[in-house]
Amino acid sequence: MEYIIRKAQPADASQIAPCLFLAMEEIVFFLFGTQEKEKALHILETFVQSTDNQYSFENCWVVVDESDKIIGACNVYAGDRLTYLRQKILDYNVTYLGRQLEIEDETQAGEYYIDCIGVLPTLQGKGIGNMLLQYLIKNYSIENQQILGLLVDFDNPKAKKLYVRLGFEVVGKKTLAGKTLEHLQYKPKK
Repeated sequence: MEYIIRKAQPADASQIAPCLFLAMEEIVFFLFGTQEKEKALHILETFVQSTDNQYSFENCWVVVDESDKIIGACNVYAGDRLTYLRQKILDYNVTYLGRQLEIEDETQAGEYYIDCIGVLPTLQGKGIGNMLLQYLIKNYSIENQQILGLLVDFDNPKAKKLYVRLGFEVVGKKTLAGKTLEHLQYKPKK
């Protein structure tokens, strides 16, 4: 089976949201103030479909099969844009949940941040996440000399092993939603 990686479109939101949710379920529940999966997915889909936020289709790449069905997705954005891109989520919390959301910065200026990568459960372990990461490395680091950054859970050694095998290096730790995670970067070769 042949897969294609392409930039996401607004109409892809209903297929992107479940992929992103797989990669960050706890964070989605935290950000949107609910433990109800369907409600959280609906809110995430709304953000994916809109513009100027960290989960927007504007920041997403998708992997599609030959029928153009999305089987994996990731979002990537410049770290120095996090504050701007997160604002709509903070505004949502104030307007609809009546809370001032406090959340740490998971990225910073100087890196393009891979916020999350998710592959449909039925296709996990088939190299699709690997293919997507290699695509990002090629486009951001090799061709455009950008540093790629991501966070990995200490409880997910399998993912960390993949990242390290692809050339990512541990550069420190970051806290996100109260949880300490490892910060890895892929630095372009000079």
